[in-house]
Amino acid sequence: MSKIKIAVPTRGDKGLEDYVSNVFGRSEKFTIIEVADGSVVNVDVVKNPAASYKHGTGPIVVKMLTDMGVTAVAAREFGLGVSILLEQNKIKKFKVEAESQVKEIVNKILEELGA
Repeated sequence: MSKIKIAVPTRGDKGLEDYVSNVFGRSEKFTIIEVADGSVVNVDVVKNPAASYKHGTGPIVVKMLTDMGVTAVAAREFGLGVSILLEQNKIKKFKVEAESQVKEIVNKILEELGA
C-alpha cells in the first residue's frame, strides 16, 4: 500500500483527537488524514461548505472530498445518494460508531486495508 487519504466527519478542530459526527452531509467539519506506508503523514481539518444547507448536501460533500483526493470515508451512516456517488468516485466507505475517536478509526481502517 502506498498512500490513502481518509475523510471523517467530525465535530471540531482536534484532528486525530476529535470524535465522529452523528451526521455526514451536514457535519460542521471533516478531518482529512493522509497515510503513507501505514503511517499518518498529514492531518487537516476542513470546514464543510454545505453544513448549513437544507437539501443537496451529499453531492457537494462528495465533490469536495473527491477534489481533495480522498480515497476512503468513515462515517456513522451513508444515505443512498451519497453511497452511489462515493462508489462512482471509487471512494471506499467504512461504517463506524458515532462518537468514536478519529485516531481509533484510522487504525481500524488501516488494519482492514492491511496497512
